Amino acid sequence: MKFVAFDLETTGTNPREGMIVEIGAVLFDGDRAVKGFGTLVDPGVPIPPDASAVNGITDEMVRGKPRIDAVLGGFADFCGTLPLVAHNAPFDYKFLLEDVKLHRAAAPKGLVLDTLPLARQLFPGLPNYKLWTLVRHFGFPSGTFHRAEEDSAYCGLLFAKIIETLEKRGAPLGEADLVRMCGREELRFPQYLPQPDQLSLF
Repeated sequence: MKFVAFDLETTGTNPREGMIVEIGAVLFDGDRAVKGFGTLVDPGVPIPPDASAVNGITDEMVRGKPRIDAVLGGFADFCGTLPLVAHNAPFDYKFLLEDVKLHRAAAPKGLVLDTLPLARQLFPGLPNYKLWTLVRHFGFPSGTFHRAEEDSAYCGLLFAKIIETLEKRGAPLGEADLVRMCGREELRFPQYLPQPDQLSLF
């Protein structure tokens, strides 16, 4: 199964007030990472110290980096029509949705799935279901946490483990089945038609 795992780092937790400072994504074919996408994003506002304390991203690191409207098209092209997965997906989805709507930008076309409720169902009894807890539980190779591309890779390995577990149980693996297991409404990004270039009369 091919899919794209993605993750964001942001200036806060409220998508109506916070800004994206990093987008990361990794294309997977089964449990094999094929290629990655990652970029820092200039949010246009100072990054709060408590956000920098979590993700290590500072104002100096994002200075001169592209703004979000210049990044969304490349991210959409990278993801294409493949399913997307994220850990606590509604968080990342809502942040991206705000910018996609604001800029009427290109967006991934695939369904967005959430590894958090899937892991809770399939792997009961863990002390918590934070991504790094699951990574260590399964012994995935790990290094840095709370950077977008690295966390995307961990999320992808986790989703591959989820699919492997479901296959061993003979569970149905259609998109509708996975959405039902997530226990949330289906998440997809709106699709806006490209805006035509303004034609000069002269």
